[in-house]
Amino acid sequence: MSGRARTRARGRARRWESPRPAAPGPSVAPGAPAAVSTVMFIVSFMQKIPPLLNRALAVESPDALGLPAELPAAAAGFVFAGFSPLLMCPKPTPRARSLCCLVLAPLTPPPGRFQPGLQQLPQKSQAAEPEQLRGAEGISQASEECQLSAGLQAATLKEQRGGGGVFRDLVVNTRQYLDHVRESTAGSQGRVVRLFANHFRVVSHPLWITYKYKVDYTPYIQSGNDRESLLLQHEGVIGQCHIFDGNSLLLPLRLRESKMELVSRLKDETVKVTVEFSSELTPTSPDRLRYYNILLRKVLKIMKLSQIGRNCYNDRKINPIHEYKLEIWPGYITSVLQYENDITLCVDVSHKLFRMETAYDIIMRIHEEARKANINVKEQVAKELVGSVVFTRFNNKTYRVDAINWKETPKSIFKKSDGTRISFVEYYKKQYGVPVTDFNQPLLMSKGKWKKSQQDTLQEPIFLVPELCHLTGLTERMRKDYRVMKELTEKMRLEPEERHLELHNFMETMQKDNRVQQELQRWDFRFDTNFLSFSGRVLKDVRIFKGRRPLDYSPQAEERSKETRALPLLNAKSLERWLILYTQRGREAALCLKERLQTVTRDMGIVMRDAKMIQVSETVESYITVLKNHDSSNTQMVLCVLSSDRKEMYDGIKKYLCVNCPIPSQCVVARTLDRRHTQLTVATKIAQQMNCKMGGALWKVHTGLKNAMFIGIDCFHDVANRQKSIAGFVASSNEDLTEWFSQCIFQESGQEIVKGLKACLQAALKLWHERNARLPSSIIVYRDGVGDGQLPALIDCEIPQIVSSLTSTFSSQNFKLTFIVVKKRINTRFFVKSQGKLQNPPPGTVVDVAVTRREWFDFFIVSQSVKGGTVTPTHYNVIHDTAHLSPDTVQCLTYTLCHMYYNLPGAIRVPAPCHYAHKLAYLVGQSIHEEPHHSLSTRLFYL
Repeated sequence: MSGRARTRARGRARRWESPRPAAPGPSVAPGAPAAVSTVMFIVSFMQKIPPLLNRALAVESPDALGLPAELPAAAAGFVFAGFSPLLMCPKPTPRARSLCCLVLAPLTPPPGRFQPGLQQLPQKSQAAEPEQLRGAEGISQASEECQLSAGLQAATLKEQRGGGGVFRDLVVNTRQYLDHVRESTAGSQGRVVRLFANHFRVVSHPLWITYKYKVDYTPYIQSGNDRESLLLQHEGVIGQCHIFDGNSLLLPLRLRESKMELVSRLKDETVKVTVEFSSELTPTSPDRLRYYNILLRKVLKIMKLSQIGRNCYNDRKINPIHEYKLEIWPGYITSVLQYENDITLCVDVSHKLFRMETAYDIIMRIHEEARKANINVKEQVAKELVGSVVFTRFNNKTYRVDAINWKETPKSIFKKSDGTRISFVEYYKKQYGVPVTDFNQPLLMSKGKWKKSQQDTLQEPIFLVPELCHLTGLTERMRKDYRVMKELTEKMRLEPEERHLELHNFMETMQKDNRVQQELQRWDFRFDTNFLSFSGRVLKDVRIFKGRRPLDYSPQAEERSKETRALPLLNAKSLERWLILYTQRGREAALCLKERLQTVTRDMGIVMRDAKMIQVSETVESYITVLKNHDSSNTQMVLCVLSSDRKEMYDGIKKYLCVNCPIPSQCVVARTLDRRHTQLTVATKIAQQMNCKMGGALWKVHTGLKNAMFIGIDCFHDVANRQKSIAGFVASSNEDLTEWFSQCIFQESGQEIVKGLKACLQAALKLWHERNARLPSSIIVYRDGVGDGQLPALIDCEIPQIVSSLTSTFSSQNFKLTFIVVKKRINTRFFVKSQGKLQNPPPGTVVDVAVTRREWFDFFIVSQSVKGGTVTPTHYNVIHDTAHLSPDTVQCLTYTLCHMYYNLPGAIRVPAPCHYAHKLAYLVGQSIHEEPHHSLSTRLFYL
């Protein structure tokens, strides 16, 4: 072979080598006793590698390759010094490269070996964990030990930059303690249908051990971009193949030294970068998935997508709506996670809505209006800006405005994290190259990102310059403008086929981008470009009963208001003593509503007497004064016709009638009755709500379970005003699920885990016993509103409370408890193919394979039919079940309960107990701010 040919051959071999660190690995000491025998051993071993790799393509584990049991330590160093066995293969496939690294993983000097298994948890590192980010703009939660009750295995996973919660949930294996579904969590009832999901299978990923390093900076560097650029100044040391999350570094091979101190330059400042070995991660480690998602973010950045929050958007394809001064940024939500059989990439379309005006524009407009009218500028500015979310283009971040600081201006001086003092004008110019033109404007204050489970955490406030802050979202005026909402819906709501095309184009762009593919190939990452396909099932239609007669309706219809209006209600309450309060402007609407109510209630079986009509002025005090002067001891219902939808008016009336003078009430905005062709529909819904609030029932379903109590739990967090969080607890008090007990619990701001469940459940059990003369034999809990990473806390805190309450109540009797976690905010979408196009699956579609998790007893249900856009399924996870309910029983039961919400004549996304709990928590948290009167606890007053 000529010299040029040998050079080309070596070049081809180097291109196919697995990633290597820039620094050489440990080498054989000169003169070592075993040096000669070691070299001979390696030469003979390398000659065996090509056939071994060919055989490896057909085996399941490295043990089947017939490798030697031991290899001298010197040989390991010799191999990793640069003699890669892949040099022996002219064109190894990516799978061969992965297997080769897997074969050689036991030869590496670091401790620990790859142990194949279903659930390999990361070993706890003996090295110190990376230091948490400090400062208002970069706060990450400290790692916490998840001590799971009942012997559930735990793992310490740090939450880095908002992505750790999901991965803490992944290590919680609840299925291993559910004996009845240990073999399978799949049901069998229903019609089988072929489904597609917006998941793309990962066909290749790293199968070798990787090495995690913590990275510290002295002095401390706050900016994530600066931290990355400082580290990349030493790419010759760490290598091009790396994943960095701002705190820690993941490498395919271990560095020569366990701790390295490097010196970088940031402008005119010298920064010491310390890289220290933390732990090694096996291919099955859940922490690996977090780094895969960081790699994906890196890929999206290469594709020139801008990260805003957790998602990425394309600022080169902004869709402006100049008439309303709005901008729509198209983007994507992505996640790489392990599911039942495969690791998949889930991608969904997202849109971000920005306004073309800044906070400074709002302030100047209010100043201009103040010159023409007597307006308190500071109060009006606070009213329009406090609670809103602003976007700063210079760093692509969003902030919630918590206050307006009129004492400070951009000329004010503040102290940086390194102790130096600088003005806001100089800071923005020096840090971001952004000029500030008005030096006299006030500053916006943000307390930082609000996160669940951060109860009153003291944070340094962030001060923002209004002219650099673009407003996001819609104003109340825009929300009420039909034209605005219609245009936004047309531009942002995608039909299934449109969504599929958009996601297909995204994957095609990723595949054709050479820089993206180069980055993915370094980690041997490849994605299938087709939607994941699998089998689902469509459950039978749920039968709705009004008395003994089933209701004839189509589940494809969103509502069944016509059917419910034509038949008598299951339990109609007579309306004999009730009030209608109205203003002068709402008089015609009040008379019209009274007439329509008399029309629709006859067919419903409601006996309605004439209401006492009282005119009031347009103030909360006027409503309350009339109610105080009226003898309310026998009043069944108060109907208030409001001239506008002012929040303070609604809140004041509801608070008085729910706390001070407990009477079921109904508020109606007068303009709701403006359209003549919808008046009967509006009156029907109002009559049904009033009947429920007085203790009546509209319909019922057969759950198939006897003597079972159903409980719904949800939490409301007032993010805008950072008020106390409210937990809503709702429990059925009869077998037909037509009567409900409710109670709310006040908690610290942001607190998600409920601590007062024991008292709530005991009160609910007492009421059940009074009405049924026995205790329930089964308790099924649907827990909504659980954030990522909260599964361990539910198992540790909430389930023990319920078990303790049941144990004390049932004494020696056995009780059965099922606890199901409900999750609505998911990005998975399902589709069926019909007439050559992808369409929404029908209501009742169940998915319990492919995109479920092997560690959980979980499933998805599509319970609704939508007129436009893509339907969103709901995810359910059974984390505790001593009732031993089969998959078919749980799935059918859950779908049935989606039809028992009385405020909507149709199926809803979640079981009725969940939504009742949400409505209770929302009403108390948004309007009442106090615990409702106990006399209303057995009424659906929160509808």
